[in-house]
Amino acid sequence: MKNFIKIKTVVVALLTISLASCTKKLDLTPKYGLNTVSIYQDPANYIHVLAKIYAGFNLSGNKGPAGQPDLGGIDEGFSSYVRVLWNLQELPTDESKCAWSDPGIPDLNTMTWSADNSFVKAMYYRIYFQVALCNEFIRESSDDKLNSRGFSDTDVSNIKQYRNEARFLRALSYYHELDLFGTGPFVDEKDEPGSYFPPQISRVDLFNYVESELLAIEGLMTAAKQNGYARADRAAVDALLAKLYLNAGIYTGSARWNDCITYCNKINPAGYALDSNYKWLFLADNNKSTEVIFPITSDGLYTQSYGCTTFLVHAPIGGTMPAAAYGVNGGWAGLRATKGFVNAFNNDTLDGRWLFYTAGQNLEITDITKFTDGYAVSKFRNVRRDGSKGSDNSGNYADTDYPMFRLADVYLMYAEATLRGGNGDMGLAVGYINQLRERAYGNTTANITAADLNLTFILNERARELQWECTRRTDLVRFGLFTGGTYLWPFKGGDPNGIAVGDYLNLYPLPSADLAANTNLHQNPGY
Repeated sequence: MKNFIKIKTVVVALLTISLASCTKKLDLTPKYGLNTVSIYQDPANYIHVLAKIYAGFNLSGNKGPAGQPDLGGIDEGFSSYVRVLWNLQELPTDESKCAWSDPGIPDLNTMTWSADNSFVKAMYYRIYFQVALCNEFIRESSDDKLNSRGFSDTDVSNIKQYRNEARFLRALSYYHELDLFGTGPFVDEKDEPGSYFPPQISRVDLFNYVESELLAIEGLMTAAKQNGYARADRAAVDALLAKLYLNAGIYTGSARWNDCITYCNKINPAGYALDSNYKWLFLADNNKSTEVIFPITSDGLYTQSYGCTTFLVHAPIGGTMPAAAYGVNGGWAGLRATKGFVNAFNNDTLDGRWLFYTAGQNLEITDITKFTDGYAVSKFRNVRRDGSKGSDNSGNYADTDYPMFRLADVYLMYAEATLRGGNGDMGLAVGYINQLRERAYGNTTANITAADLNLTFILNERARELQWECTRRTDLVRFGLFTGGTYLWPFKGGDPNGIAVGDYLNLYPLPSADLAANTNLHQNPGY
């Protein structure tokens, strides 16, 4: 079994969102049972609270896939953090379309969403649920509170490290807010739950906050690969900083290519190495990977939800695809690729990242609700390297961890930032790309030279290497292709052939309900 933080939900009911709370008396203490005071008096409980924060990226509630959901207003199976993040990052792009007609999905397929789209709302509230969990933990683990509780020096040291991890996890969620919404209400540990409306933060200020938090904790984090499995360390911080700087021109109007390169360079000597087989990265025992920097863990017995990789294994299976080969009991016949993404491979089936299932599938999508229209993608599997299935004998839930950050992305970020004018070494950039291609082809036949390295190549190589890993929308925005009409793919803007769409769609709207509840908030332009 994987060595990851097991979840003990001792304080879940106490950790709730308070973006706009009531005006009733708020200084009451529960007279019995678990409460914030009693939980944080025991140093052994802090790791369990931290576990809930980590688990919030996968689990949708406190009783498996159904029962006591974290969020209301959306089917719990749909509301897992990684699942809604994936839908917002992939369904509007050329990389995927979904055959289902559940409310909100058709709008993402066709880039016709509104401020009331259920998945847009779920992502927004999932982000702020995570922020609230982190704020509570950081507040209760402050130096003053730890000193007042009479803990041992060892306990205090451990809890301070947990606090650094919580700050990273909060920065990660605020990064997703920055990327997807640009702006929103801002709260941190100094803002205790109460009767007030949080102010709206600008995109530039949110960028600066995320940057400052990551820089503040970088030197305090456990060294790379020295923390427990799937817990954040210094390399995770550096990877997030590199991604932040890669997109700084979009977020702030000022490019930061040199800074992106700096943080890529910090990761490269940290002991990570490309896995020798690309497919191993997406199997049930990918916890053995030498490449993954920060995963979101899944375990078929201990983290049961219909999100994360359980979703990414089941949802792309349909048609004539044999579910047993993927280690599960059946397919959900939802996700496929468009020909725009398939074309990124230039019909090169020798590329080991060509993971399309084509038998019985049409390249063209004429009916978006028909699973066999569009090539299927057989990337995530609930089987191990030796061919054995995951730990859940029922075949319902996957063991496969989700790679939030991995070394291949670092190599690609370094190459792009160098190509765009950063102070990297072009020879090293080409070498990084060729390492990816040698793995993909099993030899050097597809290696490139510096003359081959241009922005179109980088964008396509990112699509090939990072397919279905929640990068495509962000990449297309950075390249100026997500909106407008320069690059079209099936059902962009709702047209089967694709049409130009407005630039306002580069950001998602703030939910209408939050705008109504908090008069400090203003909607993103265009909605």
